[in-house]
Amino acid sequence: MIRSRYVGVAAILLAVSAGAAALANPGDPEPDVDAQVVSLMRTTLESSDPGQHNHAGHSAQPATPAPVICGVRVYGHEAADAATLAEVRTVYGFHLCGVAEPKRPWDVAVKLAGPVILDLATNPPGIQAVEATADVTYADRLRQLFPPKYADLAAREALTESEMADVRRRYDAAAELP
Repeated sequence: MIRSRYVGVAAILLAVSAGAAALANPGDPEPDVDAQVVSLMRTTLESSDPGQHNHAGHSAQPATPAPVICGVRVYGHEAADAATLAEVRTVYGFHLCGVAEPKRPWDVAVKLAGPVILDLATNPPGIQAVEATADVTYADRLRQLFPPKYADLAAREALTESEMADVRRRYDAAAELP
């Protein structure tokens, strides 16, 4: 009788230990689709020629090649119910990028900012910034390019404080600032 109690207690302790070990070391789960989309958007914009996501007719070309450091915010993507990154075809978001020329502070850096669409059906992904034209206002162009639920977000939201702090920290490191 006592022996079966010890066996029962040992079995319980073994099960609890195994459960605790599984919780403590869950392995390396794959990031969710939304996190992968954010990473892909940032990587795509940072590795592209600044002219590809330039807008409002401003030249983004520095005197010498310099890294582009971007903060991004994804408003959404199509297919909205994508279970994998491979199922995502279009990304709607906001970008704020600075061209990190050596020793040039953020406040005077060449910057590119605004709502942007990434077309993932092409390789490399296509980048389309929202621009006004001679015939279409910026607000109208935004509503032409973005689905209504994302256009509403793009009209009122940019980077969060933490996203802004992250892009500034990364920019300062790339521009070799203290």
